[in-house]
Amino acid sequence: MSLLSMRDVDAYYGRAQILDRVTMHVDRGDCVAVLGRNGVGKTTLINSLLGIATVRAGSVEMDGKPCLKIRNFDAAHRGISIVPQGRRIIGALTVQENLVLGAASRRKGPWTLSAVYDLFPVLRERADTSGTALSGGQQQMLAIGRALMANPELLILDEPSEGLAPVIVDQLIDMLNALAKSGTSILLVEQNIAFVRDVVKRYYVLSKGRVIEEGPMDGVPIEKLRQHIAV
Repeated sequence: MSLLSMRDVDAYYGRAQILDRVTMHVDRGDCVAVLGRNGVGKTTLINSLLGIATVRAGSVEMDGKPCLKIRNFDAAHRGISIVPQGRRIIGALTVQENLVLGAASRRKGPWTLSAVYDLFPVLRERADTSGTALSGGQQQMLAIGRALMANPELLILDEPSEGLAPVIVDQLIDMLNALAKSGTSILLVEQNIAFVRDVVKRYYVLSKGRVIEEGPMDGVPIEKLRQHIAV
């Protein structure tokens, strides 16, 4: 049984249809990428899981249970954590307070403050600093740590490498690979193809709201993948 399953999903913002009969799945321990140019529906796919985009046809299931009525505020209770594009760190809170906020769902699991600090030692060093006073790479670590504090079964990351220095991207690759090996399922929306190839097992390509290609990542030429994001 898939952890996340979307079948023939049509998603809208108001009267505007963005997703057209999208079918995809993420299995337990899976690491999957969604690729495509800007504006093809990648973020809408995430928003359709959060009630931000309206699903008018098709089915969405989490662990075999329908979740069409899921809302942003209770996604974490269902085992879904999001690392949003732009990170959305709360500047009025310290690093530690941002992390504690991620544990509001009170789901049980291995991720505690201590565990996150072990994963990202710099966050322990800067625990009392305002979240927005961190560098871009450190803010991304904070956003991921905050998401992990909900002890998710499925971690969704929207353009996590955006704006990061190559050395930080390499650290992010190592961290996501470690998470995948620990059993956390990952859904990665990303345009950095080199980054994607180092992390995921399978991929889907969206174009004009439809899945036009899917398959295992192993052995796919990087030039073939890049054609799906080239302007």
